[in-house]
Amino acid sequence: MPTERTLRLECGMAVHVVCVLGTRLTVDLYSCAPLKAYEYSINSSSGVNTEILGKNEKLRNTLSLGEILAISGKAPSQEVDDQKVSVWYYEKGSDSPKEKASFLLTFVEISLDVDADRDGVVEKNNPNKSSWKWGPKGHGAILLVNCDKEVSFSGFPDNIDNQISHDSDIEDMSRIILRTQGPLTLPERYKMVLYVSQSESDKVGVFCRCDGIFSKYQHILGRKKLFHVLKFKGKMETEFFVEGLCFPDKDFDGLISINVSFTEQPDKKVPEIPLFTDKVVFRMSPWIMTPNTLEPVEAYVCSVENNDKFQKGVKNLTNEAECKLTVCYQYMNRGDRWMQDEMEFGYIEAPHKGFPVVFDSPRNRELKDFPYKKILGPDFGHVTHNTKEVNSLDSFGNLEVSPPVTVNGKHYPLGRILIGNCFPTSSGRRMANVVRDFLYAQQVQPPIELYSDWLVVGHVDEFMTFVPAKDQKGFRLLLTSPAACYKLFREKMEQGHGDAVMFEGLKTKKKKKTITELLSDKFLENCNAYVQQCIDWNRDLLKQELGLSEDDIIDIPVIFKLESKKAPYQTAAYFPDMVNMIVLCNRVGIPKPFGPIINGKCCLEEKVTSLLEPLGLECAFIDDFESYHQMLGEVHCGTNVRRKPFEFKWWNMEL
Repeated sequence: MPTERTLRLECGMAVHVVCVLGTRLTVDLYSCAPLKAYEYSINSSSGVNTEILGKNEKLRNTLSLGEILAISGKAPSQEVDDQKVSVWYYEKGSDSPKEKASFLLTFVEISLDVDADRDGVVEKNNPNKSSWKWGPKGHGAILLVNCDKEVSFSGFPDNIDNQISHDSDIEDMSRIILRTQGPLTLPERYKMVLYVSQSESDKVGVFCRCDGIFSKYQHILGRKKLFHVLKFKGKMETEFFVEGLCFPDKDFDGLISINVSFTEQPDKKVPEIPLFTDKVVFRMSPWIMTPNTLEPVEAYVCSVENNDKFQKGVKNLTNEAECKLTVCYQYMNRGDRWMQDEMEFGYIEAPHKGFPVVFDSPRNRELKDFPYKKILGPDFGHVTHNTKEVNSLDSFGNLEVSPPVTVNGKHYPLGRILIGNCFPTSSGRRMANVVRDFLYAQQVQPPIELYSDWLVVGHVDEFMTFVPAKDQKGFRLLLTSPAACYKLFREKMEQGHGDAVMFEGLKTKKKKKTITELLSDKFLENCNAYVQQCIDWNRDLLKQELGLSEDDIIDIPVIFKLESKKAPYQTAAYFPDMVNMIVLCNRVGIPKPFGPIINGKCCLEEKVTSLLEPLGLECAFIDDFESYHQMLGEVHCGTNVRRKPFEFKWWNMEL
């Protein structure tokens, strides 16, 4: 909105003007002058600054074409019309004015304010409040999507309706303060209008306090309400509470503008004229994922038929890690054990508050009610994106995030999201566009698309994970490696252990092959050569996109078997996939592989332990063979972990 306003003089009359401080009033003295006017003089009261643009003002000034008078106020008025500027016009050689014209001025102060410097305090008239800039030296206010549920008996998240169900709901909202100063009343033709654009009205809600019988807060902006009229009442601070209604997405960059205009309606038969507009800008907090390197808060597992042993292994691990464990029982999971596939935990954050938010996957199988009915609650939000056509890649075993990385000098302090898709040049399965678009739109964890369609299930957690490490790097990338497994088995055969048997002691329909038999199976070997190529393609991409070296990667021995007998040819782990683990600080729960027993020890467990213990990790092997592995999943697939948020504040990112 221009900070300059054009006025017109009317000779012989006093023009009443209400002006907002900070606005410069300009008057064309030449076009308003009477005939034969040759000179003019300016007289003003003490609360007004006047200036002839481009000239030094004198007691008497010669009138010329383009003569512009600029007027500004020094302070808010105490009363209406308490300031005055007079213009006297003179004919040539005359000491008496031919005509007099004047402005009776009322100056008011209007400022729409937010926490633009992100310190948790709504400061007055921050010069950067109307724009948004990333970085530690950036500016601009922040909104939270009000996607939690303050009242347990409510059937919906708080951003679904136009109500404030509990006083605590206000704490999720950002503040706007409308600060005004001036006379106690102004003529009725003047008013203030708070408004939001129609294109943004479905993305934000604004409330103010009221004296209602059933509610202390009134919904005044958002959805179908585009504006709210306010009376000017002198020196006031009016507080508004702003909630976000939706996250950044494909067609929404996350920016919201809220405006206040000071308007005049000279006659009820004509529209209002905006005299002044102030604007504030918010950015919606993105949904942020948390990597395995962050401290766990709570782990989740399902209780289903035949997974008692698995539950016990997970419970022992969480007890040792001093991590809370929540069990989803059969009345809620209805036999669906795949906790990781159903949801992914993240959080949102603003300077005044933050809380966890569960991203509910579009798979919508028997576990679909758990995130909405059991996790959504006070200070625990929920978001989902549904689609009619769903495939396995839309489950959230196919959604991971890296620890913070630096790539070619560019720092990713919140890591990067990892999702699996088909090979770029093929027409295989892909993650649903609504999910991909949502992840990309958050901006702070730019996604990397990996190739996972070579797997039957097709999830990235089947061939990769991250674990913390007590060194300068802080983490390692673990990748499944058929090559490492074949190398290990050949070493054992050369040491005279070729007769050691896989799956010893297990009740399984699988043939319990010896190491020698496995190594002599050429079809299996060729299958794993193909798998290794797929993994190596991802390895090279991860090294490039995460700035990793070979020293940052650990190969975990796993071999795969072909599950499909016709194209597309897809594979699954031959024995429990040890990369598909749960990570709780320095404790890791690894699928028990049931590998060949040599000298009383499983050679696969021994190998993985030797790789991870030097990082400061304690390995626990959990039996998931019957309850998960035989259903094409493992430990990570059957569990989930909510973690503490990053200490780094997302708005300090350099984008």
